[in-house]
Amino acid sequence: MLAKKYIEHAYKLLDEIQEITLPNIEKAAELIVDAVENGHTIYAWGGPHSSLPVQDIYERAGGLAILNCIITPGLTYEVNPIKVGMYLERIEGYGSFFFDKIGAEKGDVIILVSTSGRNPFPVEMAISAKKAGLIIIGMTSMKYSQEVESRHSSGKKMFELCDVVLDNRAEPGEGFMEYKGIPQKVGPTSGWTGIVILQSLMVEVAQLMADRGITPPVRFAGNMPGQEEYRKKIFELLSKNSTKFGALKSYTKDDALKIKK
Repeated sequence: MLAKKYIEHAYKLLDEIQEITLPNIEKAAELIVDAVENGHTIYAWGGPHSSLPVQDIYERAGGLAILNCIITPGLTYEVNPIKVGMYLERIEGYGSFFFDKIGAEKGDVIILVSTSGRNPFPVEMAISAKKAGLIIIGMTSMKYSQEVESRHSSGKKMFELCDVVLDNRAEPGEGFMEYKGIPQKVGPTSGWTGIVILQSLMVEVAQLMADRGITPPVRFAGNMPGQEEYRKKIFELLSKNSTKFGALKSYTKDDALKIKK
């Protein structure tokens, strides 16, 4: 019964994303393509569970080679016990310190993902990005974030610092289903709604690039035959223009022409 209810809720959330979040997905795509055209770098960060949507659009066959995925040690659940990551995201100073090591420059774009948006790490990433002159695309749950207080001394929450906000429609506390004998609401949704939103953003970026005459640098499918020549062109571009995160630092129309040939 709860499984059926969860699936029905999933359809409802997809409708809400199309109605409420899609216009901002389109705005975010425009900002990303503008930045790419001007030679800027695209970054993405999320943590702890919010790192999952970011990881899903990075190094993904059929995805774009322009995305630099920022993995924060201790905030992707690779460290046990799990409470270590919960502790790290609440320490003031860690987010600003970490941002300084990325090497981002004015005009770059950063996608920040935090469903509550209240903890010091994502807040400091946003504050630091704004000070550095980056364009900030934030993905969060507006309902969740507006219901809780900031844990940062500035009193700010992540969404308040973003240029564009993508609402993943998660409920406060994540679960939404109640059932007798279950002490808390169950059924988190932000992981898969976040993936839907970010993958939608990436395909919109690809379309806009193509519409502007720029061949999108799509990641090859390593398990499919006949990809060798295309794979070689992408690899050469990455070798020439890549950042330390392994994606393209800059991608010009000249680079696009090399892929198209």
